[in-house]
Amino acid sequence: MTTRALSFNAAAAQYAANRPSYPPLLLDTLEELAGRPLKNAQVADIGAGTGIATSLLHARGARVTAVEPGDGMAAEFRRNNPGIPLVRGDGNHLPLATASADFITYAQAWHWTDPAKAGPEARRVLREGGALALWWNTSDHSAEWVAAQDARLHDFFQHDHIRPAGTGNQRGGHPWTDVPGLDFTDREIPHTREVSLATHLANLGSHSAFLVLGEERTREFMTREHELLSELFPDGTVEESYVVHLRLALN
Repeated sequence: MTTRALSFNAAAAQYAANRPSYPPLLLDTLEELAGRPLKNAQVADIGAGTGIATSLLHARGARVTAVEPGDGMAAEFRRNNPGIPLVRGDGNHLPLATASADFITYAQAWHWTDPAKAGPEARRVLREGGALALWWNTSDHSAEWVAAQDARLHDFFQHDHIRPAGTGNQRGGHPWTDVPGLDFTDREIPHTREVSLATHLANLGSHSAFLVLGEERTREFMTREHELLSELFPDGTVEESYVVHLRLALN
């Protein structure tokens, strides 16, 4: 695992408290494309983190097992989801039996794998006709203030030669996410949430680009961003706009 991938372990509580969840339409779309319900399906949620997606899958009635490599994230997962099985491992070497899953899901996690290893592993663990689902919550740049903030992030991180979160290969529809032998179908699902300005900035700070940046530089950006957004949202409430990029393929 890279230093950037492991950076979440020290910020697991911040991640769990401030990251956005996913809209019900995402799971509806997943079931539609897979041609079967999640209820009673065997689901492996890989790179489960603190369990944001896992808990939704469980609530939908799936018999879900989480797979998570990080110590801090796994500890936070167990605090939040004591009744859901968790095994330690990563997508490149799944600690799961062959042909044991109806669904394998990667929520915000596929980009931390080596697709040349993770692809064959997913196909090994999936049953015939099972579904591999990859998705990412990305900021919706059709909102003017979101696009402006993204531009500030890019300008800020240029100095440190760090690519900010939500860019490049983390979006759906890229060849980088392809798996030999699988044909993906893509969907985009918009959603919003209203949060306090403090939650918005804490969510931003839970992304790996800031976690590897260091406290001083992170504080520099967040102080400036707080001033700008306080003028834009004087009541202290921010409406965050997202698009979930979903890619699903049947084995």
